[in-house]
Amino acid sequence: FIRGSNANNTVLKAMKNLCSLKRPHSVFFNRKDEMKPFEDQTSLEFMTQKNDASHFVLGTNSKKRPNNLVMGRTYDGHLLDMFELGMEDFKALEDFKIPKIPVGTKPMLLFAGEQFEQNKDLERLKNFFIDFFRGETAEAVSLQGLEHVIMFTAAENKITLRSYKVLLKKSGTKTPRVELEEIGPHADLTLRRTKIASEDLFKTARKQPKQNKVKK
Repeated sequence: FIRGSNANNTVLKAMKNLCSLKRPHSVFFNRKDEMKPFEDQTSLEFMTQKNDASHFVLGTNSKKRPNNLVMGRTYDGHLLDMFELGMEDFKALEDFKIPKIPVGTKPMLLFAGEQFEQNKDLERLKNFFIDFFRGETAEAVSLQGLEHVIMFTAAENKITLRSYKVLLKKSGTKTPRVELEEIGPHADLTLRRTKIASEDLFKTARKQPKQNKVKK
């Protein structure tokens, strides 16, 4: 998580909230940085390689692009996909006065809206969000571990981000009654600019490395 030189309080809060959702696999760099990755991605690629980070978030703010987040990922040391998102109606974790989820909780991701399937940029953005928020691979998950939902809804050229805590209530049966309580962060996002990899490079990046077979 990289602080742009002109990041305002809203952007900083949003970045710190997203950083907390990814803990313990995230680092926040508080030093101001002048990088402009849509003009020159060299310094961004150097920084991600230096810190062994395949995902990045850069927060900026300007009159032309207020409350701006640049989110993306790299492959083999070079930029793969990058998305510039404008934020409106942001509410931080601190604005919701309820107990938070434990650090490292693996979230359930929900996507609603035909645009995630019909728009190429949003289809790739959906794939990025899954990659960004998925956390460590788990062989099995207990019911009690399913306590965080992050939902994205695409409609009318906006993407709403909502985060909920799952509450399991008594129902009088073996199956508990499920309730969702919003915990933040909360934001309405607009996709401003993109720089996405070609389909061939994207397919290459998605390939799973073949594991060496153990000889008996």
